[in-house]
Amino acid sequence: MTKLIGLTGGIATGKSTVSAILAENGLPIVDADKIAWQVEGPHTPVLAKIVAHFGPQAQLPDGSLNRKWLGRLVFNDATALAELTAITQMPIQTAVLQAIVAAGKTQPPAVILDIPLLFESGWQHICDQVIVVSAPADVVLARLMARNDLTAAAAQARINSQLPLATKVKQADVVIDNGGNIDKTRTAVLKWLKTINV
Repeated sequence: MTKLIGLTGGIATGKSTVSAILAENGLPIVDADKIAWQVEGPHTPVLAKIVAHFGPQAQLPDGSLNRKWLGRLVFNDATALAELTAITQMPIQTAVLQAIVAAGKTQPPAVILDIPLLFESGWQHICDQVIVVSAPADVVLARLMARNDLTAAAAQARINSQLPLATKVKQADVVIDNGGNIDKTRTAVLKWLKTINV
C-alpha cells in the first residue's frame, strides 16, 4: 500500500534538499510549486483571471506571470494574498491530486507531496505522515536574502506571511533538521526511509 507523505517546512529551510535526497532513493515527488507554475503559466485560464483581477502589471511582456511584482504585492497585503488564493487554490489542488494519483500508479512505498503551504492548505489531513524540514531562524533569514536577493526586511516579510515554523514542527510526525551539515541531513532522511521499507 503506497503511503502519501507530506513534505513541508518554512521558507528557505532547505526542503528542496530533502526532496532531492528522497528522489535519489527512488520515491516519486509531486512538487506543488512546479504544478502551480504550470497552472499559472502563459495562456492559461488561471493567469487570465489573475491579470483580470490585479491588472496588466501582473503579466510580463513574454506572456508569463510577473511573479516578482505579484510577490511584493501579496507578501505585504493579506487581502491581496487572500484574493490571489481564491483564484488559484482550486485549480492547483485539482492538478496536485491528479499528479498524486499518477505517481502512485507504479505502487511505490510512498509518494512525496512536496508542498510549502501544506498546513495552511489543509493537505495534512490526507497524508499518512508529515515531514517538516527545519532550520534556525538566523540561517533561514540569511539563506532567503541570498537566494532571492532580498533585504532583511523583505525576507522577514516573506517569512512572516507563512505559518510559523515552530507551529509546523509541533504538527509534524517527523522533523528533519537542515540547519547546516548536509551529511547530517542525509543521514536523518535515510534513517526515516528505512521506516517505510524502501
